[in-house]
Amino acid sequence: GKMIFAQLRGQGGVLYDPVVQEYIQALGNKLVIHADNTKYPFSFFVINNPTLNAFAFFGGHIGVHTGLIYTTEDEGELASVLAHEIAHVTQRHMVRRMQAQERSSPMQIASMIGGAILLMASPEAGMATIMASNAGAIQSNINYTRTFEKEADRIGLKILSDAGYDPFSAADIFSRMLESKRWSSQTPAFLQTHPLSLNRVAEARNRAENLPPSRLRNTLMFDLVKARILARYYYTAQHNILDFTARIQKLTPEYIPNIAGSNQAKLVLNRQSIPLYYGLAIALLRNKDYSQAQSILEQLLTTSPENLAYVDALADVYLEQSAFQEAITMLTPLAQKQPNNEIVTLNFANVLHKSKQQKQAIELLKDFLMVKPNNVLGHQLLSDAYAASKQP
Repeated sequence: GKMIFAQLRGQGGVLYDPVVQEYIQALGNKLVIHADNTKYPFSFFVINNPTLNAFAFFGGHIGVHTGLIYTTEDEGELASVLAHEIAHVTQRHMVRRMQAQERSSPMQIASMIGGAILLMASPEAGMATIMASNAGAIQSNINYTRTFEKEADRIGLKILSDAGYDPFSAADIFSRMLESKRWSSQTPAFLQTHPLSLNRVAEARNRAENLPPSRLRNTLMFDLVKARILARYYYTAQHNILDFTARIQKLTPEYIPNIAGSNQAKLVLNRQSIPLYYGLAIALLRNKDYSQAQSILEQLLTTSPENLAYVDALADVYLEQSAFQEAITMLTPLAQKQPNNEIVTLNFANVLHKSKQQKQAIELLKDFLMVKPNNVLGHQLLSDAYAASKQP
């Protein structure tokens, strides 16, 4: 599992976005505590790819594409896909599949499976790995059998329900995937490795009938992460500014954007508009409209001073304007209250580094990397801080 994840990281597919990463790990953890046979920590990560896909492999590694997060209409749908992948891991489906291939070398099988996993995240990287290994019968080694899929459906649905989500969410997201297959010449990536049928969707609905109704609603963080993915990684900044502005004005016609660049616009904040304003601020940041982005984010922060999605974006705005003291003032109490939090620590260390306070940045990052030794951004920042302080 570590070997395959290292390959994924090396191909540049893994998304290093602390806000998105913290959200997907927290959602995954919320589900894992309701699963059996969890003998090791699960690692959830995100691939920056617009396709609808998720996959699991050895050692509790579960990857999710940004396209899947953005496409899901509520948090229960996203949770249902994660729960399905968790079930594949806890039931050791990939290991059991490998054990069935008694005539093949275990490392040869692992190489082919690793290549197929890479193919899900990045076609070019995966194809290179597959071609380098014995590519015969790849499909028989990677595709889960119908028995495994049914088992993952059943166990995943129980995990989803036990975590408090709507048990009908699984059938809803799978139905939409099947519908997209009808009108497209390209099958969604998820369906290529998790073949679905109308019969399986019907079975999921039948099982959901016998489970407790949903007790959870969409979290604000789910909507903020969706807005962040769209604003940061899809389309152009100008396109997203127009899109978010139009959606805000449709929801709250009294909102008047600051076309001239003034930072005095008063936001009309409610549960529906907040994610749209957040997405607009991210798009403005990408477009280097720092004054407008700062105005929006500071007003959002007044509604929830410890919301780290706002803090992360506002820290970037302050850095772009060399407003180091404002960033330090915002981050210092959060660092004291939430030591070694990934979002707070990485932003704080970056601010300290950029403001030439290398010693403090190094101490902060050394403590952080003792807790999270595999954090790539932490190592990059520490390396930069050592270089800036002439400690090669």
